[in-house]
Amino acid sequence: MRILNWGVDSAAAVTEDLYQCVIENFGRPDFWGRYLSTIPNISDGLTPEEYSFIQNNGMKLMPIYNNFRQAVGARAGAVAARNSIFKARQLGIPEGTFIFANVERFFEVDADWIVAWVETFYNSPYRPGIYADPDEGPFNAAYCQATTMSNLVLEQSVIWSAEPEPGTTTKRNAPRQFTPSRPDCEANVWAWQYGRDAEECPIDTVLMENRLFQTLA
Repeated sequence: MRILNWGVDSAAAVTEDLYQCVIENFGRPDFWGRYLSTIPNISDGLTPEEYSFIQNNGMKLMPIYNNFRQAVGARAGAVAARNSIFKARQLGIPEGTFIFANVERFFEVDADWIVAWVETFYNSPYRPGIYADPDEGPFNAAYCQATTMSNLVLEQSVIWSAEPEPGTTTKRNAPRQFTPSRPDCEANVWAWQYGRDAEECPIDTVLMENRLFQTLA
């Protein structure tokens, strides 16, 4: 039987108040997805103190890199990867951790960017993840083309799928079946954001396979 871990992600910093809101309304997360960069009106960047708070409360960190607005071109993909690796090192995130590029469904995406993101990580101590929507937008075609351009894309990368969205739930009531949308080609889809924008707290709800959870810090 597939072992699943339940957690959340948030653009807001994990404060005691937000943590208590999640505990009281949803349950204790196994992990918390957080952005590495501060982007005005979009995300609070993770701090060392917040990272310690997450760990001290028995959770693992799911790092997300979102300091880009489109995913086009090899140069941009390599720059995004290098910047995320630098941020991860700054924060003391352990080697071997997957870092997820935040590729929104409305972004422009091409295969060159994906290949460069993955190949740049291959020469680093970290591993390449991609948060993306296989159903809406250009990611599906770009990813499948990227797998034909570089064997490393399939061998090294993991996808965190944004579809389908049955809605946020408590930990206890999370989906029993792990059924994220997948690209039309072979892919390692190991995480699923199945609920967005919870009413009770500013979080999304996420399921991931235990093999990904074990790599988190």
